[in-house]
Amino acid sequence: MDRFDTGMKTRREVLGDAHVDRAEANKTTFDEPFQTMITEGAWGTLWSDDTISRRERSMLTLALLAACGNFEEIPMHIRASRNTGASPQDILQAFMHVAVYAGVPKANHAIKLAKQTFAELGVEV
Repeated sequence: MDRFDTGMKTRREVLGDAHVDRAEANKTTFDEPFQTMITEGAWGTLWSDDTISRRERSMLTLALLAACGNFEEIPMHIRASRNTGASPQDILQAFMHVAVYAGVPKANHAIKLAKQTFAELGVEV
């Protein structure tokens, strides 16, 4: 299996078929090179590497998204945590690290987004 196929398999396992199907349906010739790059690089290389678990990758990804202020992707990765084994408490701990090392306002906003997303999923936190 090549990196693209490996990446697509991993992407579907983590994000779910519905999400990937929507992304693929919205892909155009303009952004196809970008979609290929993230499928091969992020999903086919990084997320497919078994050095650390997908649970740990979820926690790292969520912490980095919050620390860098990339809040728009946090709900997607909160939803994906159902497939990676990262619990709500794991995610809270990741955001608590963000508070100490990157700032309370970023962690506070990330926790707000997590609570909203968990509520939408019917997960009591």
